[in-house]
Amino acid sequence: MNKNLRYLFIVLGVAIVGFILWYFKSIVAYILISSVLALIGRPLVLFLNKLKIKKVHIPNALSALITVIVLWILILAFFRVFIPLIANQASELSNIKAETVINNLYDPIQKIEAFLTKYQINSYSDQSLDKYLTEKFMSILSFSMVSNIFGSLAGVLGNIFIAAFSISFITFFFLKDRGLLSEGILLMVPTKYEEKTEHILKSIKKLLTRYFIGIIVQISGIITLVSTGLTIVGVNFSDALVIGLVVGLFNIIPYLGPVIGATLGLILGMATNLDLAFYSELLPLLGYMVIVFIIVQVIDNVVFQPFIYSSSVNAHPLEIFLVIMCAGSLFGITGMILAIPSYTIIRVIAKEFFNNLKVVKKLTEKI
Repeated sequence: MNKNLRYLFIVLGVAIVGFILWYFKSIVAYILISSVLALIGRPLVLFLNKLKIKKVHIPNALSALITVIVLWILILAFFRVFIPLIANQASELSNIKAETVINNLYDPIQKIEAFLTKYQINSYSDQSLDKYLTEKFMSILSFSMVSNIFGSLAGVLGNIFIAAFSISFITFFFLKDRGLLSEGILLMVPTKYEEKTEHILKSIKKLLTRYFIGIIVQISGIITLVSTGLTIVGVNFSDALVIGLVVGLFNIIPYLGPVIGATLGLILGMATNLDLAFYSELLPLLGYMVIVFIIVQVIDNVVFQPFIYSSSVNAHPLEIFLVIMCAGSLFGITGMILAIPSYTIIRVIAKEFFNNLKVVKKLTEKI
């Protein structure tokens, strides 16, 4: 009976903790974001702590403050560069008329329709292909869709000052007091597991720091390479930057992301160059864009991904691929994005508590 009561209390405790985390989900989100920023900023704090000004070390609090300021400067610089470009791109897309698109692509559409008619392939009912595509373009490029996007952004920006202050405040203390988060977690751990938990937290911090810094390097590298490549092949520089941003951000989604990013990049490239003659100018430009995407993807596969997914988290590429596919099947794109950090945490915990199992010993031998 006592054993059953013990299990019941454990279940109730877990349920209560889960409810509290859900109820205060905004605060939990701030803490998680601050934790990531602290992991990224930790190397800078350590570097500043080693510096001497007239034989006097920089105080840890000042190092933490400088790091928070540097992080926000980088974040604000990022938004300062890209937000106006994205807004301009959205404005241009909202002004595109579906009839203009169809007219510019009339000749290739007629050839496609002739091909479909010849082989009796018709998946768009009794309409002509140009009318069918006109309706689809109108739904995709509708002003209401763009307005909804900016409406959602406005809702998010409404609380941005509270979020920015909260995240900055929490990040500062995570950077200043190195073991603050770890000590908070250890308070909820039974005494007999404290040593193992402390070792787990150190390993997780080390691996995830390398992972998140690697992700930033990867995104920055891809944005730079794609933007430079597209500018060289003839895409307007501002449009190339936006396409580079889209490709870089979607690249966070392992394996599937580059395909989605390249597809959206081609659509944006075509939409912003509709004034070009299709066969003599637009089609060659799209071909050059595909070449740029392929070259950047090869560089990503050879340079960035081995560093991030293999070296930073010490896991085999096939192992990572299977984990990502399983996470994608269970939780969709969100699962694919969170698969690597979550798997890293699980591996570290498994190594500490279940290292007697053969499969765990094999999967965690490089940690």
